[in-house]
Amino acid sequence: MAATSPLCEQDLFCPQCSEIYNLPVLLKCGHNICRVCLQKFWEWKGCRECPVCGTVSVPGRPPINLALKLAAEEYQVLKTTKNKDVCVLHNEKLRIFCQNDEEPICLVCKTSKYHKVHECCPVEEAAQQKKGEISAKLEPLKKKLRVLNKTKQEWEQTKTYIQTQANQDEKAIKEEFEKLRQFLQEEENRRLNLLKQEKETKTRVMCDKLKHIEDQINKLSFIIGDIEKSLRENDLTFLHEYKQTKKRIKCNIQEPECIRDILINSAKHLGLLKFGVWKNMAKIINCAPITLDPNTAQSNLRFSEELTCVQYNSKKLLPDNLERCTSRVCVLGAIGFTSGKHSWTVEVGQGKNWYIGAAQESIKRKSTIFLNPSEGFWVISLSNGDSYWAQTSPRIKLVLKQKPQKITVELDYDKGKVVFINTADSTTIYTFKDKFTERIFPYFSPGLYDDEKKSSPLKICPQTVRVDVE
Repeated sequence: MAATSPLCEQDLFCPQCSEIYNLPVLLKCGHNICRVCLQKFWEWKGCRECPVCGTVSVPGRPPINLALKLAAEEYQVLKTTKNKDVCVLHNEKLRIFCQNDEEPICLVCKTSKYHKVHECCPVEEAAQQKKGEISAKLEPLKKKLRVLNKTKQEWEQTKTYIQTQANQDEKAIKEEFEKLRQFLQEEENRRLNLLKQEKETKTRVMCDKLKHIEDQINKLSFIIGDIEKSLRENDLTFLHEYKQTKKRIKCNIQEPECIRDILINSAKHLGLLKFGVWKNMAKIINCAPITLDPNTAQSNLRFSEELTCVQYNSKKLLPDNLERCTSRVCVLGAIGFTSGKHSWTVEVGQGKNWYIGAAQESIKRKSTIFLNPSEGFWVISLSNGDSYWAQTSPRIKLVLKQKPQKITVELDYDKGKVVFINTADSTTIYTFKDKFTERIFPYFSPGLYDDEKKSSPLKICPQTVRVDVE
């Protein structure tokens, strides 16, 4: 810079904004100011004074200092393109780091008025310090990147599973509708067969009746023909045959009977047809008070019977969504409750290990938990096929007169009660009393098994379905 311009570094900075000149203008007093800086100063001051010495400038637009403008632009280019190890102003090695401006400077810069009062240190020391700062700030970024990559991978798996889940649900829906179509087809065939049987029976009756009446017609026609022939004979012949003719005319031909209920009973076949089919359909439809939510299920659980039966099975690859319970082999009901009375009956069967009851929505689903009310669980269990427990803290052993096959869970949200009842004899097994403050879900765990073939399912018993007319 010194070789191409007599200006020094200090001459290239605007005294108003302290930045490298941008379109410097030359005032009457000899001071240079950025044109924009000068305009702002004059607007603020309300007069045309020099920002440096206060001299009032003459009217008109101050001229641009072309030499200074070119020197400032050249300096700006050199500053960005020159060897980064050498000061662009003094052609000296950059050995010092200015902490205030956060840039390396040379020893000459350190003595200039721009850096004289700044805090400085050797480049090596500053580099070590700043690298430590950046490294410390870089680690959270790396951690965040790892989280983002992991989340992306999980979301890709979730996207794939959504398609898999949709395919499975589509298959299940088609299977259920195929069952309904099969039922309707069988119901149609049954009703058509009844119609066919009635038609064949009544047609056979009419055929017999027609044959009988045809025989009577033939018999009577023959008698009438003989009598008419006798009437055409001469008097003596007629009188000789009179006794015989008299007997024949007295033939016992009964009047045709009135046949009742011989037509097809259309009212029976067509009357309330859809209602009758619907009523019969109720016999094959199960309606459980609650269903299970597979999106909350641990990956070793398998479901059947329209999500009313759960059983321990081989592990499946499932997305770790927020709702899923991964710390225990369990599943929640699909619907939670915030008021009122609710009940459901669970068929525990021959299971040797199970847990049933209720759980609040905010339970810890990803970490190990204790199944007690303080953790948001109101549960009873069976261990090793013979020990029943109320999962309190500490847990309480339950003494039962007989091993229950079905247990009814009664939830009274408003009174804060969860009651377990042996469905067979309606005896109370255990009652939890608490205060509920959030949504409560049914809780099921069929237990953990070494061999999935030995596992026993938990099944939600269906309610009785009735089709009534008011």
